[in-house]
Amino acid sequence: DPSTFIELNTGEEGMVLISGIQVMKAYLNDEEKTKSVLKNIKGKTYYITGDKGKLDNDSFLTIVDRYSRFAKIGGEMFSLGAVEDKISKLIEDNSSIDFIALAISDEKKGEKVVLLISNITLEQKDILKQKMIKEFDNKLMIPEIIQIVDEIPKLGSGKKDYIRARELLV
Repeated sequence: DPSTFIELNTGEEGMVLISGIQVMKAYLNDEEKTKSVLKNIKGKTYYITGDKGKLDNDSFLTIVDRYSRFAKIGGEMFSLGAVEDKISKLIEDNSSIDFIALAISDEKKGEKVVLLISNITLEQKDILKQKMIKEFDNKLMIPEIIQIVDEIPKLGSGKKDYIRARELLV
């Protein structure tokens, strides 16, 4: 839980904090934002990165995902990147199908997963949904809504644009 900021054991996943001379003093003229990302722990100032990660036995850091890329459904929290990984394994390698998983609010469960997908027919969409139902161990990870779009928005770097993708939700 990123709200507690207790040191975790090797292999445990949690919020990545950094400290040192490279950490800024504050956001210029934005005290609220500064308070939201800088935390004083035992006399040191830490920057809250928003990344979820873990340290291995050799103290190497592995970034698992961004906390903004998680869904919380029925009290269970999971990575939308993990949802995308599972879906990519169900789609043929030579496919031009592109997709992005998003979490949106849901009155009953807190959030629900929505999948935006392009270059797919209605029949392929139905087959994919059936594969997810059969293959996903955690049924909460199955997107409740699968919306076909013309294309998945991309940033100039070629990475998926999550902000513009949200604007496509109907």
